[in-house]
Amino acid sequence: MFGDLTRIGSNFHAYESWTNLKKTNGKIGQIQSRLSTGKRINSAEDDTSGYALSKNLESRVRGLGQALDNVGTAKNVLNIAEGGFQSQMSLLQTMKEKATQAADGSYSTAQRESIHDQFAALRTEFDDISSDTKFNGTALMSATAMTFHVGEGSTDTLAVTLGTSVAATVGEDNTDISATTLATQAGATAGIALLDTAIKSLSKSIQNVGDNNARLSSKEESLSLAISNTEATRSRIEDADFAKEQMSMMKLQILQQTTVASFAQANSAPQMVLSLFR
Repeated sequence: MFGDLTRIGSNFHAYESWTNLKKTNGKIGQIQSRLSTGKRINSAEDDTSGYALSKNLESRVRGLGQALDNVGTAKNVLNIAEGGFQSQMSLLQTMKEKATQAADGSYSTAQRESIHDQFAALRTEFDDISSDTKFNGTALMSATAMTFHVGEGSTDTLAVTLGTSVAATVGEDNTDISATTLATQAGATAGIALLDTAIKSLSKSIQNVGDNNARLSSKEESLSLAISNTEATRSRIEDADFAKEQMSMMKLQILQQTTVASFAQANSAPQMVLSLFR
C-alpha cells in the first residue's frame, strides 16, 4: 500500500474513488428519475424484458378500455331501439283498445268510422316512430344488422339484428296490420286477434333487445375486471415502489458522502512524498 502512494505518476486510489463516486451519482440520478416520473422503468435500458412486457400490458389495457367504451355505446344504441319499440307497443295497446271498442254492437257505422280514423292515425304514427328511431343516421327498426366490437381481439364481436317494425311487418313474426279496418264490426273483431298477434310479435323484438343488452352488461363487467387486473400487473412491473426507492436513495446519499471523503483523502495522500525531500 505504501509503495503505491510513493508512485505519484498515477493517483490510483483517487481514480478508484472517482469511479465509485460516478457510479453512485448515476444510481442516485436513476432513482431521482423514478421518483419524479413514478415509474421504475423509464427507458428500455432500465429493464429490457420488463419494458417489453409492460408495453404489451399497456396495449392490452388501452384496447380493453376502448372495448369498454364500445360496449357502452352499443348499450346506448340498443336502449334507443328499445325506446322506439316501447313507444310502438304503447300504440299497439291503444289500437287494440280501439278495435275492442269498435267491435261492440252498440256503435253506429259513423261512430266506427270515427274510431277507424283514430286507429289509422295511430298506425301512421307507428310507422313514423320506425323511421325516426335512428343512431348516427342509421335507422334501427328496419331489420338493421349491427356488429359491435366488444373486446381487444379482432374476433371479439357481438352481432345484433333488430327486427323490422312497421305496420306491414310488425316485430319478429312480421305481422301485417296495414290493412286492418275498424269501420265494420267484423273488421274490428278480426283486428282484435290480429293486434294480439302483433303485440306478441313486437314483444319478441323487445325481448331480443333485452337479451343483447344483458349480454353487453355481462361483457361490461368482465371487461372492467380484466382492465383492473391487467393494470395491476403492469403497475407491478413498470411503476416505482416509492418506499423502496426512498430507502435506496438514503443509502446512496450516505455512500456518496463517504466516497467524496475517500476521494479527498486519496488526493491528499500522495503529498506525503514531499516529506522525502526534507
